[in-house]
Amino acid sequence: MSTQTSAREISLTTELQNYRGDGAYLAVYLTNAKGQYQHTLWIAGQKSKYYKHLTGWARGSRMRTSEYDGLTGASVTSGKTLTITLDLPDSYIDSGFQLKVDTSVEDMRDNRNDVVVPLTTLGAGKPSAGRGYVKTFTYAF
Repeated sequence: MSTQTSAREISLTTELQNYRGDGAYLAVYLTNAKGQYQHTLWIAGQKSKYYKHLTGWARGSRMRTSEYDGLTGASVTSGKTLTITLDLPDSYIDSGFQLKVDTSVEDMRDNRNDVVVPLTTLGAGKPSAGRGYVKTFTYAF
């Protein structure tokens, strides 16, 4: 990312459903208007051997260590919330980019595109329902 690009702080909040099972692995990432992978924002879950189950992210990032190095944390357990805050270039906002979340739980279903939301100024602060383990996903500037 260019040092001349202006950026703003964004908080991404993912609240999980209550489910029976181990902690969930999550990939939070950006795609362009065509749905093509652009950039990893966060990976929840520290055992990289399970990252292949985050199928949309795994395909786009090709699971290259450089794509997630320094962007990982613990898995998220049932009913808990993950909030991450980062700087995001303004060029991603209101220009067709999407925020996506893939989820996976050991011995349970994998959910590609559990959450897909356009990254817009108007969408900030509005919770979106997930299709799998994610109860709600919200982003705010």
